[in-house]
Amino acid sequence: MSMQTSIEALIEAAKHLTPEDREKLVRALRQQSESVHDHSITEMRGLGRDLWQGVDAQDYINSERDSWEN
Repeated sequence: MSMQTSIEALIEAAKHLTPEDREKLVRALRQQSESVHDHSITEMRGLGRDLWQGVDAQDYINSERDSWEN
């Protein structure tokens, strides 16, 4: 079953809910959606730090620039 089919089945099932239950569903989906996006870019600070240990920034930039010409 594809994701699209699952979503369509959920939408169809929601049509059979009472108006009160449909409203509860909408509120729950909104709350879930909002909580997913309640992040700040600053939370990513330090990610990948270990990947860059021992790498000289200028040497890296120079090698990248050199690769453009080759």
